[in-house]
Amino acid sequence: MSLAITLATTRRILAQLRHDHRTIAMMVGVPSLLMILLRYVFDRPEVFDRVGPMLLGLFPFVIMFIVTSVGTLRERAGGTLERLMTMPMGRLDLLVGYALAFGLLALAQVGVVLAISLTWLGLDLAGPGWTLLLVAVLDALLGMALGLFASAFARTEFQAVQFMPAFVLPQALLCGLIMPRDQMASWLEAVSDVLPLTYAVDAMQRVSREPDVGGDLVRDIVIIAVCAVLALLLAAATLRRRTP
Repeated sequence: MSLAITLATTRRILAQLRHDHRTIAMMVGVPSLLMILLRYVFDRPEVFDRVGPMLLGLFPFVIMFIVTSVGTLRERAGGTLERLMTMPMGRLDLLVGYALAFGLLALAQVGVVLAISLTWLGLDLAGPGWTLLLVAVLDALLGMALGLFASAFARTEFQAVQFMPAFVLPQALLCGLIMPRDQMASWLEAVSDVLPLTYAVDAMQRVSREPDVGGDLVRDIVIIAVCAVLALLLAAATLRRRTP
C-alpha cells in the first residue's frame, strides 16, 4: 500500500465530487431537511430527543450507500476502475482512498446536521456530542463500503438504486428504530443481532440517554468499525486486475 497513491485517489474523488453540485447538495442538504421536518412532525421535544439521534445514524448510512453505489458503478461501467487497476495501484490504495474521501464528506455532512439539530432544533443529548459524530461517520463509512460492494452486481444506475431495499431496508426495520428488538419475534431478534445498523442505533440511543461513555457504547462502536472493515474487504474482492 502506497500513501501517495492512496492520497492521489482521495484527491481525485474529491475533485470529481466538488464539480457535482447536486450530489453535494443531496449529501448535506437532504439529511438537514429531513431532521427539520422530523422535529416539527413530532412537535414534541421529548420525542425528538429520543428519535433524532437514531436517525442521525441512519441518514448517513443510507445516503452514502446510494451515492457510492451509483458513483462507483459509473466508474466500473466507464472502465475507469479497470484502467486504474492496470496501474501500480493496490486494492487497498483504491479502497482506502475512497474511504478517506467519503469519510471527509461524511464528517461535513454529519457536522452540519448535528449543528442544526443541537442549536436550531434543540436536540438534547445526555452524552458527549463527539461520540454521536463518531458513530455517524462510522455509519457513513459502512454505507460507503456496502455501496462499493453492491455496485459490482449492478449493470445500470437504476439497478444500483434497487439494491438499497436489499441492503438497507431490512436493517432499518430490524434495528430497533420502529419497534424495540426485544418485542419482535425471537427469530427476528436473532437476525437483528448480526446486522451492523442494529449496533449503530443502539449506540445512538446510549448517547442520547447516558452521560458517560460506558463499555456497551464502546462495544457498539467497535462492532460498527469492524463491520465497515469487513464490508471494505468484500468490496475489494469485487475488484479485478486485468491486463489492457
